[in-house]
Amino acid sequence: MKSLHFPDLILIILTKRKGIKYNHSLLGKGNRDRKENVMDPLLFAAFTAGYILLFIWAILIVKNSGPICTAFLLPVILGLIYDNGILAAGSLIGEGKTLKLLNYARFWIHAFFTPLLVLYSWHTLKQADIDWAKTGTLKGAAYLLTAGLIVLELFTEVFGLELEAKWEYGVLSYSNAETQGGPPIMVLIISAVLLAASVFIWRKQGWFWFFAGSVLMIIGSAIDIPVESAAAVNAFEWILLLSLTATAYFQKKRGLTKT
Repeated sequence: MKSLHFPDLILIILTKRKGIKYNHSLLGKGNRDRKENVMDPLLFAAFTAGYILLFIWAILIVKNSGPICTAFLLPVILGLIYDNGILAAGSLIGEGKTLKLLNYARFWIHAFFTPLLVLYSWHTLKQADIDWAKTGTLKGAAYLLTAGLIVLELFTEVFGLELEAKWEYGVLSYSNAETQGGPPIMVLIISAVLLAASVFIWRKQGWFWFFAGSVLMIIGSAIDIPVESAAAVNAFEWILLLSLTATAYFQKKRGLTKT
């Protein structure tokens, strides 16, 4: 790991104060052409394969009257297959209109599919036979929150989106031209919903791994991992989806699927 010199430390302080993500490899001898880095495309390809395996597992869980929560998980996993696949293939497709449109679709898919995790969380509570989760009030709240998060994401992240080409650690993609100050509100709310649901599932059914996946995802999003990779942090996302799929499988095995 490269050592930081005094000018690097000053830049870290300044960038942190402005909310800018800092990477000291851009300075001095640490600077190198990110187009030459092949590790991240391979990582995104590996994540794509990993999500395909999760999707197959989720299909098998749904088969023969599996838990309803899995039905809301399938579109999320499909979206992540597409997302990671485009990032892995970006440098092969090349800069231009085609790749820009493919990346633009990533933002729309994220806006419509990711909020479905709210409905996934609600159904896990119902499948755990928690009485208050079966009320019409909570059902309405879950669907309203899901719809609200979709609208929020569309208006804050998608509508009026300006994309620009970006090379980062060997990955060519099109991302928002405006600097993002932090994770979208939608992601924060969904993380809170997943964490809350996981606590109740742990207490009611003794299933720890839903909670573990939710906590690891939050920790992974909150800390700066000292590695020269933009893809490595996606491992936490894959672990979260693994825990959600495993939760659906666990509830199917418990036979608590009549809602």
